Amino acid sequence: MRPVTLTETVAPEAEPAPARRRPDLIVAALCLGLAVLVTGGLWMDPNDRAIKVNSSDQAFFEWLLSYGAHAITHAENPLFTHLLNVPDGVNLAVNTSITVYAVLFTPLTLLAGPQWSFLVILTLNLAATGFGWYLLLSRRFGIGTLGAAVGGVFCGFAPGMVSHANAHLNWTAGWLVPLIVWRVFALREPGRWLRNGLILGALVAAAFSIAAEGLFFTALACGVFLGTWALSRRDEARAALPTFTRGLAVTAAVAFALLSYPLWLHFFGPQRFHGTGFDPRVHAEDLAAFGAFPDRSLAGIAGLRTTLAPNPTEENSFFGVPLLVLAVMCFVVLWRTAPARRVTLRALAVTAGVFAVLSLGPQLKVFGEITDIPLPYKLVGSLPVFNAALPARLALVVAPVIGVLLAYAVDAMPRPSRLWPAAFAVALLPLVPIPLTTIEYEPVPRFITSGEWREYVSEGGVIAPVPPTSDLLPDGQRWQSYALTHGQGEFAIPAGFFLGPGGPDGKGRIGPVPRPSADLLFEVARTGVVPPITDADRAAAREDLRYWDAEIVVLADRVHGAKWPAHPEALLRATTELLGPPERVDDVWLWRVAR
Repeated sequence: MRPVTLTETVAPEAEPAPARRRPDLIVAALCLGLAVLVTGGLWMDPNDRAIKVNSSDQAFFEWLLSYGAHAITHAENPLFTHLLNVPDGVNLAVNTSITVYAVLFTPLTLLAGPQWSFLVILTLNLAATGFGWYLLLSRRFGIGTLGAAVGGVFCGFAPGMVSHANAHLNWTAGWLVPLIVWRVFALREPGRWLRNGLILGALVAAAFSIAAEGLFFTALACGVFLGTWALSRRDEARAALPTFTRGLAVTAAVAFALLSYPLWLHFFGPQRFHGTGFDPRVHAEDLAAFGAFPDRSLAGIAGLRTTLAPNPTEENSFFGVPLLVLAVMCFVVLWRTAPARRVTLRALAVTAGVFAVLSLGPQLKVFGEITDIPLPYKLVGSLPVFNAALPARLALVVAPVIGVLLAYAVDAMPRPSRLWPAAFAVALLPLVPIPLTTIEYEPVPRFITSGEWREYVSEGGVIAPVPPTSDLLPDGQRWQSYALTHGQGEFAIPAGFFLGPGGPDGKGRIGPVPRPSADLLFEVARTGVVPPITDADRAAAREDLRYWDAEIVVLADRVHGAKWPAHPEALLRATTELLGPPERVDDVWLWRVAR
């Protein structure tokens, strides 16, 4: 097979459909099998199990799926809600609203519950990412079946993808990347700029809904790659530019038309914010992390895991030294033996280098120590959109570059040689994923599941859960999810797990600016210690309930803490001292709020 560059539009030599279909099915089955392996702990009991290290994000995405299904079936706004954070509401357009998923999976969400939709989406995300890269490599890049399979499976189950499988439905939607790359390269096809622009515009709109940050990174990566390639192929780039530009203009017009309202909400709507409250020095990739091994891998269970990531969901590089060495070997050998691919190889190397360096953040961090050495991210970190992204996640772009190199190398591998298979085995076997760790959720109380709450709350009224709902104490949103997907009607809650305004320097923060009673009860839940309750505390609690317009306050027998055990006994004592003796209703303690 002759070498084919990434940007060529010719397809590989046609194969008989049955011969091509057989390896496609094998690769698809392999990707699906690995995806089920990774998510296997949840499949044991989707309704009652949660991802251990990130149950809060799981609860958040399940709530988004529930609210999306409810909004679609009740003609409500899927991008803004007053069911959380009363009285201000939440702008879901500046959150990860996954609106497309919420719409597509509405039947499953209403039939089986948001837990099932969450698990199906998570599993299919991983499988589709691997298979999507396989199709791109084999169909578009002209790489043979084995090479495309190796590259595709690596991209789908790279350490960063498995790490984000800890409940991130947005970042595991990596199947969007090969689709977008495919359609970007198609923009230069003569005579098809309108058709290709329409397709890419619709795809961009869908990607914005599912993973806006990932879409931004993909656009940057395509820009760096194509810019580098164009500098080496000026004549070819100049000839393709008119058609490419027309297609890109159509893409922009279609995407803007479809996203005009979400973009208005995002940049100008109520409860918007610009930039996050996350410290980019902390949420930057550690230089040593590129050579480290990930937690949920064979190397991880062999004791080679590290704590170099900000948290278990952010192992965005973690390739291991053997794979880095192999990638360099592949690049050198391909550079020497495939001169026709040097332009592509150069563009890949520049893209990987740019994103690896930017992922290190504004100051170099090595083995957990933040140094005083400034880095290029410092120049761009305050720019719009960049200021809403976490620099460490830019390292996710490096994984597909390595996957493409591996695919090319396997395709060019001398068949009789034993060195290359051994090198691939040493580099890739330690990274084989293992199942995510799971735990059992605290059950939604019968007071909610039976619908008994409707006897105490008016339609759309406010239930104040104890403790107030947050990213670390997500039960209130879980209760709300149940009510929304079981046709019980609506109740609103104070606070919640979402991104909103009120962070430092006018940036965003997780949840609302805390009110006094919310802070007090949060600390009781975290520590189990009830401080002395004063008349000022009681007055502040009554004022908070008036601010929220709460009708009842509810404490369940069991409370889920996402990072530490909550303390319902201490919460009962503290709330009783704040509000007086409660009523016992089914399996909850209930306080009626005088109005």
